[in-house]
Amino acid sequence: MIPPERYQSLGELLRDACITYKTETALVEYDRKNEKACFTYLDVKRQGERLARRLQDAGVGAGDRVAIVMSNQSKWLIAAYAIFHRGAVLVPIDYKLSGPEIETLLRHAKPKVLITEYASWRTMAAVGELDCLTIVSEMPAKVEAKGWESWDAMPDEPGTFVPRQRSDQATLVYSSGTGGQPKGCILTHDNYLEQYRTLIELYPFSIGDRYFSILPTNHAIDFMVGFVGAFACGATVVHQRSLRPDLIRWVMTKQGITHMAVVPLILEAFERAIRENLEKKNDVVQMAFEHAKRLNAALTLQKPRRGVSRRLMKPVLDQLGPRLKMLFVGGAFVDPDRAQLFYDIGLPVVIGYGLTEACTVLTVNDLKPFRPDSVGRPLDGVEIEIRNADDKGVGEVWVKSRTVFSGYLDEPELTAEVLQDGWLRTGDLGWRDPSGHLHLVGRSKNMIVTSGGKNIYPEDIEIAFEGIDCEELVVFASGYVWPSTDGKGKGKELTQESLFAVVRGKDGSVADEVLAELRQRNHKLPDFKRVAGVLDWEDAFPRTASMKVKRGVLAEQIREKADAQSIRRITLG
Repeated sequence: MIPPERYQSLGELLRDACITYKTETALVEYDRKNEKACFTYLDVKRQGERLARRLQDAGVGAGDRVAIVMSNQSKWLIAAYAIFHRGAVLVPIDYKLSGPEIETLLRHAKPKVLITEYASWRTMAAVGELDCLTIVSEMPAKVEAKGWESWDAMPDEPGTFVPRQRSDQATLVYSSGTGGQPKGCILTHDNYLEQYRTLIELYPFSIGDRYFSILPTNHAIDFMVGFVGAFACGATVVHQRSLRPDLIRWVMTKQGITHMAVVPLILEAFERAIRENLEKKNDVVQMAFEHAKRLNAALTLQKPRRGVSRRLMKPVLDQLGPRLKMLFVGGAFVDPDRAQLFYDIGLPVVIGYGLTEACTVLTVNDLKPFRPDSVGRPLDGVEIEIRNADDKGVGEVWVKSRTVFSGYLDEPELTAEVLQDGWLRTGDLGWRDPSGHLHLVGRSKNMIVTSGGKNIYPEDIEIAFEGIDCEELVVFASGYVWPSTDGKGKGKELTQESLFAVVRGKDGSVADEVLAELRQRNHKLPDFKRVAGVLDWEDAFPRTASMKVKRGVLAEQIREKADAQSIRRITLG
């Protein structure tokens, strides 16, 4: 791996990586079961520097912004390489956003160049009116070139490398959290190089490792692990243009994937596939699985032992790929029982916690031993304080680190709210145990205070309903969805109100069996945590790139379709 200490910028690091590992495979891309592209590191360097010349001819230089709106593919990373080569600022935008949402971000960022693909370009009706060069890949030949240029029109000569300093801006990343107006986070080269240093100390890649990029590359986790970290260590990054579950598992086996970053929903899908396959086996096989799992858990209690696990759990592990070493998971609450199951079968789940404003990760589980109940200890150089803690030690998480961002673009007041004396106010609530592990309980803005003075965190209740046979479930306070209009608390008081679960059933409604399971689990909760009803919901929940539910947006959608009096609610137990 390449040590970050000697470099001033991501551009320098990536350029050296492509020279150091020039004959190694850098990128492999599939479209379903067809290999679409394969690049060595030297190929990436040549392609990236030709695109850098294109940017240079367009007047892109130090500090200019270049936006990328693309699905996960080789061109995304090649474009990012070119942007950093020119000393420009990368603006990664989620391709899953709607056309108007993308347009809003582009108008705010004011990039000099936009690099996109035909599928995304079609959704952006007004992009042609923006004052920037637009480069589009995979554009059909019949489409007239009006306001855009084709990716394929590459110059032959390389662009000039533009050096940058660690304190210079590297990216402008838009963070919407779980709702509200997206904010542009200013992150420096030092933020990324320091993040790479701290992560690589715990979880280095090796030449020959294969990272499967399935989270959006604009997301902090995939950008750091599936681009910067992978390239700096000479690993191979694999993309699949189709994210059908069967094709994901096919690539994992076909390519011998060793590492992946996933969100809890994907982890749940993996568990479901394992259990469904196991249910097809006879009782003897199922019993053998349980015995092997318990033995493996005992032998790996203090730390992972991959060789032992491969021998004991080979039939199960082969379902996910014969070379898979570990899964990085974050972005939302992780069910501890599910994480423990994967560890017990020999596949460590590395649980971490971070946010865009802190580059990527602040805490991570070091697996010594495995702790599914926490989000790990602070990384080297990260300070954590729990402020304004209650009598149980739960308070707001504040952090200080070289990975913390510089502020929000054109938002000095908002920046001052979250950055104080070098400390970042995360808005997350949690507590720390004597060993230093951080435990999260929810977002401060989601906390509900009951009439009896109890603090309730919706995320905590949702974990209690984890695994119920429905598509999606989220818990709300009635006063949040339908705020008071009497002027007290400006409609944001969350006291003296009932909780209810919004449930998207598998067939458009909540089945009787699902209600029965909800009632059973609801009874096991303390009185003040019990939900009083269920709201059937047909539409998919709005989510962020890391698959967190946008609670504010969902509440608005519910408010538009129903009111507290007319909504169909089902009393539970």
